[in-house]
Amino acid sequence: MSLDAKDVIARRVAQELQDGDCVNLGIGLPTLVAAHVPPSIHVIFHSENGIMGMSPLPGEGYEDLNLTDAGGRPVGALPGACAFDSAFSFGIIRGGHLDVTVLGGLEVDERGQLANWMVPGKMVPGMGGAMDLVTGARRVIVAMTHRAPTGPKIVRRCSLPITSVRRVDLIVTELAVIEPTADGLVLLETSPGVSVQQVLDATGARLVVPDAH
Repeated sequence: MSLDAKDVIARRVAQELQDGDCVNLGIGLPTLVAAHVPPSIHVIFHSENGIMGMSPLPGEGYEDLNLTDAGGRPVGALPGACAFDSAFSFGIIRGGHLDVTVLGGLEVDERGQLANWMVPGKMVPGMGGAMDLVTGARRVIVAMTHRAPTGPKIVRRCSLPITSVRRVDLIVTELAVIEPTADGLVLLETSPGVSVQQVLDATGARLVVPDAH
């Protein structure tokens, strides 16, 4: 994935966040979203390893091994931030207190079900908070590239183990923004310079294309 593709996705996801939202960012690409939140929007970032009020690292030399995101990367903390144990952190998630979670994805299918926690036969450290986040957050946004080297990541049915039976709320890729609904995957918008046909050609699932497109 090019840095440009990551940047396009992170910037577009940041536009979905609203003032006052409590937001969890998954490992990898989703962590880039924090850098693109407009200064006029106040968002409280949560990490399942036990931080509320997380911020991007202020700069080199500010790293603290005791202050990291869920992926182990050094982060900063805003005034008023707090730390807590994993039990309390997952109580926040499971209790429905997160407004938004932004997660990476391996596959999303026509039912809006996400697979993002393992590839059979490959060693993984564990599911982390993915299953709890998809089930417990009020809104689930998947931030991922449209395709993998092996083919489309938006597919008819997930071939990988799904993370949750819940339908995710939005898919943001470098090519398009897609909304999973009860009637299928709806193409909401294409990225600048990307045609509807290019999105259809890169997608392994059926897309509902509104007349406006």
